[in-house]
Amino acid sequence: MVYLNPHFIKRRARRWWPYVVIGILLIYGYYQGMFNQLSVGDSVSTYAKMETSRKTLKEVFALQRQVKLLKSVLKKYSIPETEYSDVLLPVIYVITPTHNRPHQKAELTRLKSVFLHVPALHWILVEDAPKKSHLVSDFLETSGLSYTHLHHPTPSEWKLKSNDPNWSKPRGVLQRNAGIRWLRSKFIREEDPRGVVYFADDDNTYSTELFKEMRGTKTVSVWPVGLVGGVMVERPLVTLPAPNADPQVTGWLAGWKPSRPFATDMAGFAVNLALLLKKPEVEFSLSSQIGYLESDFLKQLVTIDQLEPKAELCTKVLVWHTRTEQPNMKDELRLRRAGSPTDQGIEV
Repeated sequence: MVYLNPHFIKRRARRWWPYVVIGILLIYGYYQGMFNQLSVGDSVSTYAKMETSRKTLKEVFALQRQVKLLKSVLKKYSIPETEYSDVLLPVIYVITPTHNRPHQKAELTRLKSVFLHVPALHWILVEDAPKKSHLVSDFLETSGLSYTHLHHPTPSEWKLKSNDPNWSKPRGVLQRNAGIRWLRSKFIREEDPRGVVYFADDDNTYSTELFKEMRGTKTVSVWPVGLVGGVMVERPLVTLPAPNADPQVTGWLAGWKPSRPFATDMAGFAVNLALLLKKPEVEFSLSSQIGYLESDFLKQLVTIDQLEPKAELCTKVLVWHTRTEQPNMKDELRLRRAGSPTDQGIEV
């Protein structure tokens, strides 16, 4: 008996599922064409029309059975219907820096649970490490998501020490830039690719509604972020210049330095893919002043009047800057020193 690895089958299935989708679309197209024939040729006799109707219905039933069969194949390999029914949607490219820590897999699992509900999403996960880890590789392999796995280490002098405040050094800069460079290499031959780029840290909480809001981004879209900057919410201030005019962002409601050019958190904006690719010099900078990483990046792309306010004119919170509490590892450290770690032989 030949044993087939289910992960191998799934990978192969994901390669040919677009052909299954095309089959579904062709079947539905043919189905529509047959019904359109019924309205053509008013001079055809009533009997002939009835015969045509009967034949058409028989073919429709046969086509419906084929569609049901094709859908069952896609379901068998855990390919969500939203993924193949929305093949024309602009893809959202989510760039996420990540690093090794006790709760890394827990954080990534939370993100995966959201991303699985978002059609046409490609996850670019970039490890802050000299090489890809087995934990992240295995996690992505079985995630059911479209993904790219990268790695880029941060030099030791730029890493946070255990007693450093989170804001004292820029984090994830080189990893986000690695994701941007991957996009530039992927679309090097495309003049105007369709898509949206979003920088989603792995310690935040995201609503699926957020991705619906950002998908139509033409320049840079913005929205509120909850629980950030020492306040309940940071958000763009939006005005309507005239009754029929487009709403405009005119400033920022923030607790810390609201006078920043773009007083937003990393989770508070998305960028049109084509716009980003047209400016090959635009990246995040390690030399940005504390709190100005987002501003230094965005001012290379747009001015404030070009921003697109989302989430009901920036009055609805769809993302929260939550951080997982550092787990208490006191007893784990004691057991490790004794040579008896609790996670020996098991991945947490």
